[in-house]
Amino acid sequence: MSHPPHAHPSSRTEASRTEAPRAGASRTGGARRAVPPTLYGPELDGDALPAFYEELRRSHGPVAPVTIAPGIAAWLVLGHRELLRLTRDEQDFSHDPRRWTPLREGRVPPESPIMPTVGWRPALLYADGQLHRRLRSAVSAALARVDGHQLRRDVRATAEALIASFASRGEADLVAHYARRLPSRVIIQLLGLDECTGQQLVHAITGVVAANADSVNASKRMNAVLLALIAEKRRTPGDDLTSALLHHPVGLSADEVLHNLVVMFTLGNGTTVDWIATTLRVLLCDPAFRSSLTGGHLTVDDALDLVLWRHPPTQNVPARYATRDLTLGGRRINAGDMLLLGIAAANQDPEALPTTGSPVTGNRAHLAFGAGPHTCPAQDPARLIARTAVDTVLHRLPDLELSVPESSLTWIKSPWTKSLAALPVRFRPR
Repeated sequence: MSHPPHAHPSSRTEASRTEAPRAGASRTGGARRAVPPTLYGPELDGDALPAFYEELRRSHGPVAPVTIAPGIAAWLVLGHRELLRLTRDEQDFSHDPRRWTPLREGRVPPESPIMPTVGWRPALLYADGQLHRRLRSAVSAALARVDGHQLRRDVRATAEALIASFASRGEADLVAHYARRLPSRVIIQLLGLDECTGQQLVHAITGVVAANADSVNASKRMNAVLLALIAEKRRTPGDDLTSALLHHPVGLSADEVLHNLVVMFTLGNGTTVDWIATTLRVLLCDPAFRSSLTGGHLTVDDALDLVLWRHPPTQNVPARYATRDLTLGGRRINAGDMLLLGIAAANQDPEALPTTGSPVTGNRAHLAFGAGPHTCPAQDPARLIARTAVDTVLHRLPDLELSVPESSLTWIKSPWTKSLAALPVRFRPR
């Protein structure tokens, strides 16, 4: 990953005197860069991300220029205080990408790998004000219909079946064989999809989130699966999220149902996969923390919160768009600029963290689920799925250990998420 030149650490007062970079240029220690630091590409590495964010903070302050795809510039908001303003102030920061200047001016190619992620959809993630409240009311009501007790039983049964499928071998990849399969199977059931069609949806959405050359085609495959599901549930409603959205009193159109399902599945599945996998990695690589857990001093929820503070599955969230010329974190932001929510960096903002002790145990003031009117409406079922998944594997495989050095673990390259590519483990065969 390209890093900005080293500079002396600067306070926010110093950062506020730094001029905002114009398209494709930033100012660091008096020298000009032709291109802002990149947040994409083959050099993007999960292990390097924390240091990368801190270097951005030292060099640029709480709001840093980045490129998220070839020729696509944005601002990455690293400061906790600045990110709260970004999430809470819909007057100055819109969710509607049609305000994005390069897109309005036709400077973003339709085949750009980020378009399936940042392109406008009639979904709550891309709406402000009254429209957002209307869409959110339908999504929240659909999620409220999920029976938590039944969901826990379904997750545990799915987890037990997955563990049984590899327990006799004495080894497994907890990403491919467990974390990646469990949430998708559960969410597929919640949507009302059969297993085969659901896996087609999983593969398509994986391609969309990857933000690569195939993302546009993956988006078309995803839409095709969901449109067929919507047509079926309109004819034959069931006790599922899709039917609940279709028949909510606000009267969502088929297009609105489609794109809200995309948002629910994309965010719900991918982040829960990463949350489970990273929590298991932390427990495998931190013997003291795992001992505290097994000894009853800490809970699985404590482990889950540690991950949300230090290794949030969604590192950077696209996007907000400035509605007017303004200043944020000492940067001059132009109307129509894109701003990314730097969740991982904001969680580690020195101005927001306690000076002593750990912010983790018993503290859920992290920004992993967002803040303001767009706080994630599915965080409770997501936590239930993750907690049950981690608890089940620890109870069924108590002698679990990494089968490779921690330093050899690799990451999937993405500007948005921090996803383990694999988590190979060994244990006594069952």
